[in-house]
Amino acid sequence: WDVRCWGVLATTLVYLEHQNEMMERMTWNSLLSQQQRTFIQMRTKLKVVDNSGAKVAACIQALKGKKGARLGDTIIASVKEAQPLGKVKKGDVVYGVVVRAAMQRGRCDGSGIRFDDNAVVLVNKQGEPIGTRVFGPVPHELRKKKHVKILTLAEHIA
Repeated sequence: WDVRCWGVLATTLVYLEHQNEMMERMTWNSLLSQQQRTFIQMRTKLKVVDNSGAKVAACIQALKGKKGARLGDTIIASVKEAQPLGKVKKGDVVYGVVVRAAMQRGRCDGSGIRFDDNAVVLVNKQGEPIGTRVFGPVPHELRKKKHVKILTLAEHIA
């Protein structure tokens, strides 16, 4: 082997190590940005999982001065789609509690919980559910957030 070949080989190895580090960094950054994207924020469309008459609601604001909402947080939402004879109509501004979120939430035992969709249960100003049934799984973390009534109406507690 010529000395020039070893120099090229060493340069190539250093370049490949640098590319590998860049790929790891890019993957980590994309995971962080993906985690930020799954945060429930303004204009996020949420599935309504109670029998109040609404089907889809769009988040207007997260309460308590937060930038976004996670599991158990209360939001202000606008009803985008509704059933014809429901308690709420299209265009109504309502309060809602986030019961399912695509963003993973860590639990005390070290595990995490994540759902396939973003879902909300509509509530009044006092925090009582408007509907009388809640469809699908609901996390037990709502008990800590003082939403016990939603847990009693739910079909399944995750």
